[in-house]
Amino acid sequence: MRGRLTPIELDNYKPLRDIVFETLREAIIASRLRPGERLMEVQIAEELGVSRTPVREAIRKLELEGFVVMVPRKGAYVAGISIKDITDVFEIRRALEGLSAELAAERMTEDELEELERLLVRTMETTERLDVASTVDMDTGFHQVIYEASRNEKLSSMLYHLREQIQRFRTQSLSRPGRLSRVVVEHRGIVDALQRRDPELARQLAEQHIDSAESELLAAFQESEEEDEEP
Repeated sequence: MRGRLTPIELDNYKPLRDIVFETLREAIIASRLRPGERLMEVQIAEELGVSRTPVREAIRKLELEGFVVMVPRKGAYVAGISIKDITDVFEIRRALEGLSAELAAERMTEDELEELERLLVRTMETTERLDVASTVDMDTGFHQVIYEASRNEKLSSMLYHLREQIQRFRTQSLSRPGRLSRVVVEHRGIVDALQRRDPELARQLAEQHIDSAESELLAAFQESEEEDEEP
Protein backbone atom coordinates (compact mmCIF):
# COMPACT_ATOMS: atom_id res chain seq x y z
CA MET A 1 0.00 0.00 0.00
CA ARG A 2 2.86 2.36 0.77
CA GLY A 3 3.40 5.02 -1.88
CA ARG A 4 -0.06 4.75 -3.45
CA LEU A 5 -1.66 7.39 -1.26
CA THR A 6 -0.64 11.04 -1.15
CA PRO A 7 -1.15 13.67 1.58
CA ILE A 8 -4.66 15.09 1.41
CA GLU A 9 -5.55 18.74 1.09
CA LEU A 10 -7.73 20.05 3.88
CA ASP A 11 -11.15 21.39 2.95
CA ASN A 12 -12.77 23.83 5.36
CA TYR A 13 -16.21 22.75 4.16
CA LYS A 14 -15.83 19.01 4.78
CA PRO A 15 -15.09 17.00 7.94
CA LEU A 16 -11.66 15.36 7.81
CA ARG A 17 -13.17 11.87 8.12
CA ASP A 18 -15.20 12.52 4.93
CA ILE A 19 -12.11 13.63 3.02
CA VAL A 20 -10.23 10.52 4.15
CA PHE A 21 -13.24 8.34 3.26
CA GLU A 22 -13.47 9.80 -0.26
CA THR A 23 -9.71 9.43 -0.75
CA LEU A 24 -9.70 5.77 0.27
CA ARG A 25 -12.84 4.97 -1.72
CA GLU A 26 -11.35 6.53 -4.85
CA ALA A 27 -8.15 4.51 -4.33
CA ILE A 28 -10.21 1.30 -4.08
CA ILE A 29 -12.27 2.16 -7.17
CA ALA A 30 -9.08 2.98 -9.11
CA SER A 31 -7.57 -0.34 -7.93
CA ARG A 32 -4.64 1.36 -6.23
CA LEU A 33 -5.87 -0.54 -3.19
CA ARG A 34 -6.62 -4.05 -4.34
CA PRO A 35 -9.19 -6.60 -3.11
CA GLY A 36 -7.85 -8.56 -0.16
CA GLU A 37 -5.31 -5.90 0.78
CA ARG A 38 -5.06 -5.08 4.47
CA LEU A 39 -5.72 -1.48 5.48
CA MET A 40 -3.23 -0.45 8.19
CA GLU A 41 -4.48 2.58 10.10
CA VAL A 42 -1.03 3.83 11.11
CA GLN A 43 0.39 3.53 7.61
CA ILE A 44 -2.63 5.20 5.98
CA ALA A 45 -2.52 8.02 8.52
CA GLU A 46 1.16 8.61 7.81
CA GLU A 47 0.69 8.67 4.03
CA LEU A 48 -2.33 10.98 4.17
CA GLY A 49 -0.78 13.23 6.80
CA VAL A 50 -3.63 12.86 9.32
CA SER A 51 -4.22 11.23 12.69
CA ARG A 52 -5.55 7.70 13.10
CA THR A 53 -9.00 8.82 14.27
CA PRO A 54 -10.38 10.04 10.90
CA VAL A 55 -8.81 6.99 9.24
CA ARG A 56 -10.60 4.67 11.67
CA GLU A 57 -13.90 6.51 11.09
CA ALA A 58 -13.44 6.38 7.31
CA ILE A 59 -12.75 2.64 7.38
CA ARG A 60 -15.94 2.05 9.36
CA LYS A 61 -17.92 3.99 6.76
CA LEU A 62 -16.24 2.06 3.95
CA GLU A 63 -17.32 -1.15 5.69
CA LEU A 64 -20.93 0.05 5.81
CA GLU A 65 -20.84 0.76 2.05
CA GLY A 66 -19.33 -2.62 1.20
CA PHE A 67 -15.83 -1.49 0.23
CA VAL A 68 -14.14 -2.97 3.30
CA VAL A 69 -14.58 -6.13 5.36
CA MET A 70 -13.55 -6.45 9.00
CA VAL A 71 -11.92 -9.75 9.95
CA PRO A 72 -12.00 -10.51 13.70
CA ARG A 73 -8.56 -10.24 15.34
CA LYS A 74 -6.97 -9.44 11.99
CA GLY A 75 -8.25 -6.02 10.93
CA ALA A 76 -9.71 -4.29 7.89
CA TYR A 77 -9.30 -5.54 4.32
CA VAL A 78 -10.39 -4.21 0.95
CA ALA A 79 -13.50 -6.19 0.05
CA GLY A 80 -13.32 -8.57 -2.84
CA ILE A 81 -16.19 -9.02 -5.27
CA SER A 82 -17.55 -12.16 -6.87
CA ILE A 83 -19.79 -12.93 -9.80
CA LYS A 84 -22.56 -13.56 -7.27
CA ASP A 85 -21.98 -10.09 -5.80
CA ILE A 86 -22.29 -8.51 -9.24
CA THR A 87 -25.45 -10.41 -10.16
CA ASP A 88 -27.01 -9.59 -6.79
CA VAL A 89 -26.28 -5.88 -7.24
CA PHE A 90 -27.65 -5.82 -10.76
CA GLU A 91 -30.75 -7.78 -9.83
CA ILE A 92 -31.65 -4.98 -7.43
CA ARG A 93 -30.35 -2.22 -9.66
CA ARG A 94 -32.40 -3.39 -12.65
CA ALA A 95 -35.62 -3.05 -10.67
CA LEU A 96 -34.70 0.30 -9.12
CA GLU A 97 -33.34 1.84 -12.34
CA GLY A 98 -36.56 0.85 -14.07
CA LEU A 99 -38.62 2.45 -11.33
CA SER A 100 -36.48 5.58 -11.40
CA ALA A 101 -36.95 5.99 -15.16
CA GLU A 102 -40.68 5.33 -14.85
CA LEU A 103 -41.09 8.02 -12.20
CA ALA A 104 -38.82 10.43 -14.06
CA ALA A 105 -40.96 10.13 -17.19
CA GLU A 106 -43.85 11.48 -15.16
CA ARG A 107 -42.03 14.01 -12.99
CA MET A 108 -38.92 15.42 -14.66
CA THR A 109 -38.78 19.04 -15.78
CA GLU A 110 -37.96 20.44 -19.20
CA ASP A 111 -34.66 21.71 -17.78
CA GLU A 112 -33.75 18.18 -16.73
CA LEU A 113 -34.62 16.85 -20.18
CA GLU A 114 -32.35 19.49 -21.69
CA GLU A 115 -29.58 18.45 -19.30
CA LEU A 116 -29.92 14.85 -20.50
CA GLU A 117 -29.64 16.05 -24.10
CA ARG A 118 -26.47 17.98 -23.25
CA LEU A 119 -24.99 14.96 -21.51
CA LEU A 120 -25.90 12.78 -24.47
CA VAL A 121 -24.07 15.12 -26.86
CA ARG A 122 -21.02 15.16 -24.61
CA THR A 123 -21.15 11.37 -24.33
CA MET A 124 -21.12 11.09 -28.11
CA GLU A 125 -18.03 13.30 -28.17
CA THR A 126 -16.18 11.27 -25.54
CA THR A 127 -17.04 7.96 -27.20
CA GLU A 128 -15.82 9.23 -30.57
CA ARG A 129 -12.48 10.02 -28.89
CA LEU A 130 -12.56 6.58 -27.20
CA ASP A 131 -12.17 8.50 -23.94
CA VAL A 132 -13.37 5.86 -21.49
CA ALA A 133 -12.70 7.86 -18.30
CA SER A 134 -14.73 10.84 -19.50
CA THR A 135 -17.49 8.55 -20.75
CA VAL A 136 -17.74 7.03 -17.26
CA ASP A 137 -18.21 10.57 -15.90
CA MET A 138 -20.88 11.36 -18.50
CA ASP A 139 -22.67 8.07 -17.84
CA THR A 140 -22.64 8.73 -14.10
CA GLY A 141 -24.07 12.21 -14.63
CA PHE A 142 -26.73 10.90 -17.02
CA HIS A 143 -28.09 8.41 -14.52
CA GLN A 144 -27.86 10.90 -11.67
CA VAL A 145 -30.17 13.32 -13.50
CA ILE A 146 -32.75 10.56 -13.87
CA TYR A 147 -32.40 9.54 -10.22
CA GLU A 148 -33.03 13.10 -9.07
CA ALA A 149 -35.88 13.55 -11.56
CA SER A 150 -37.70 10.63 -9.92
CA ARG A 151 -38.30 13.00 -6.98
CA ASN A 152 -37.70 10.09 -4.61
CA GLU A 153 -34.68 10.77 -2.41
CA LYS A 154 -34.63 7.28 -0.87
CA LEU A 155 -34.61 5.68 -4.30
CA SER A 156 -31.85 8.00 -5.51
CA SER A 157 -29.69 7.22 -2.46
CA MET A 158 -30.13 3.47 -2.86
CA LEU A 159 -29.15 3.59 -6.53
CA TYR A 160 -26.11 5.73 -5.76
CA HIS A 161 -24.78 3.19 -3.27
CA LEU A 162 -25.46 0.25 -5.58
CA ARG A 163 -23.61 1.97 -8.41
CA GLU A 164 -20.63 2.72 -6.17
CA GLN A 165 -20.25 -0.95 -5.27
CA ILE A 166 -19.36 -1.86 -8.86
CA GLN A 167 -17.76 1.46 -9.85
CA ARG A 168 -14.25 -0.02 -9.79
CA PHE A 169 -15.11 -2.28 -12.75
CA ARG A 170 -16.94 0.21 -14.96
CA THR A 171 -13.85 1.42 -16.81
CA GLN A 172 -13.06 -2.18 -17.72
CA SER A 173 -16.60 -2.85 -18.96
CA LEU A 174 -16.73 0.34 -21.04
CA SER A 175 -13.36 -0.54 -22.57
CA ARG A 176 -14.81 -3.64 -24.18
CA PRO A 177 -15.11 -3.46 -28.01
CA GLY A 178 -18.28 -1.70 -29.15
CA ARG A 179 -19.57 -0.91 -25.65
CA LEU A 180 -19.06 2.85 -25.92
CA SER A 181 -21.21 3.17 -29.03
CA ARG A 182 -23.89 0.93 -27.55
CA VAL A 183 -24.09 3.15 -24.47
CA VAL A 184 -24.93 6.14 -26.67
CA VAL A 185 -27.66 4.21 -28.49
CA GLU A 186 -29.17 2.96 -25.22
CA HIS A 187 -29.08 6.41 -23.63
CA ARG A 188 -30.70 7.91 -26.73
CA GLY A 189 -33.59 5.49 -26.46
CA ILE A 190 -34.13 6.29 -22.78
CA VAL A 191 -34.11 10.04 -23.44
CA ASP A 192 -36.63 9.63 -26.26
CA ALA A 193 -38.97 7.69 -23.96
CA LEU A 194 -38.63 10.31 -21.24
CA GLN A 195 -39.36 13.11 -23.72
CA ARG A 196 -42.49 11.27 -24.83
CA ARG A 197 -43.53 10.98 -21.17
CA ASP A 198 -43.92 7.23 -21.64
CA PRO A 199 -43.32 5.63 -18.21
CA GLU A 200 -43.70 2.03 -19.39
CA LEU A 201 -41.24 2.40 -22.26
CA ALA A 202 -38.79 4.35 -20.09
CA ARG A 203 -38.83 1.54 -17.53
CA GLN A 204 -38.39 -1.12 -20.19
CA LEU A 205 -35.42 0.61 -21.86
CA ALA A 206 -33.78 1.40 -18.52
CA GLU A 207 -34.01 -2.26 -17.52
CA GLN A 208 -32.58 -3.36 -20.87
CA HIS A 209 -29.73 -0.87 -20.43
CA ILE A 210 -28.88 -2.37 -17.04
CA ASP A 211 -29.06 -5.90 -18.47
CA SER A 212 -26.57 -4.86 -21.15
CA ALA A 213 -24.29 -3.21 -18.58
CA GLU A 214 -24.36 -6.34 -16.43
CA SER A 215 -23.37 -8.58 -19.34
CA GLU A 216 -20.43 -6.35 -20.21
CA LEU A 217 -19.34 -6.03 -16.58
CA LEU A 218 -19.45 -9.78 -15.99
CA ALA A 219 -17.36 -10.36 -19.10
CA ALA A 220 -14.83 -7.72 -18.01
CA PHE A 221 -14.73 -9.14 -14.49
CA GLN A 222 -14.07 -12.66 -15.74
CA GLU A 223 -11.29 -11.38 -18.01
CA SER A 224 -9.73 -9.55 -15.07
CA GLU A 225 -9.90 -12.71 -12.94
CA GLU A 226 -8.19 -14.71 -15.68
CA GLU A 227 -5.43 -12.10 -15.99
CA ASP A 228 -4.82 -12.21 -12.23
CA GLU A 229 -4.48 -15.99 -12.39
CA GLU A 230 -1.83 -15.87 -15.12
CA PRO A 231 1.74 -16.51 -13.85
